[in-house]
Amino acid sequence: MYEHILVPYDGSDEAQKGAKHGIELAAVLGATVHGLYVIGLPGTPRALSLRDDEEEMREEYREYGEQALSELGDIAEEHGVSFERAIRTGKASEEIVEFAEEEGMDAIVLGSAYRGKLGNLIGGTTDKVVRSATVPVISQRMEADEI
Repeated sequence: MYEHILVPYDGSDEAQKGAKHGIELAAVLGATVHGLYVIGLPGTPRALSLRDDEEEMREEYREYGEQALSELGDIAEEHGVSFERAIRTGKASEEIVEFAEEEGMDAIVLGSAYRGKLGNLIGGTTDKVVRSATVPVISQRMEADEI
């Protein structure tokens, strides 16, 4: 059914919830988890001071992404799940959908923040992925008491 499961991961509470479900699903199915961290830098126009520090910021984000994916890989290993990692730069929802298509993912599993009743009108990364992805998307929503 699912041989390759994409788990977008940034270390946040909602990402942890999604990752837990994705890894448990992969363990049951014997699938490989592909952890993806997306570096999202501020858009243009940027302040001059930000532009000067962009390479430094990019490197800090990359280091954080490597650390987050390393932690995710450790969790996958604890569950006996094969794990691969990738880092991309861009808008998170777009990079997640593109990665899934380009790398032949069978499903995407990600967490979703609790936004309350009105928050659903705004929409976040998970909502955009659900609306844009060409593969099944499984989302684990945080509950109000998990915030």
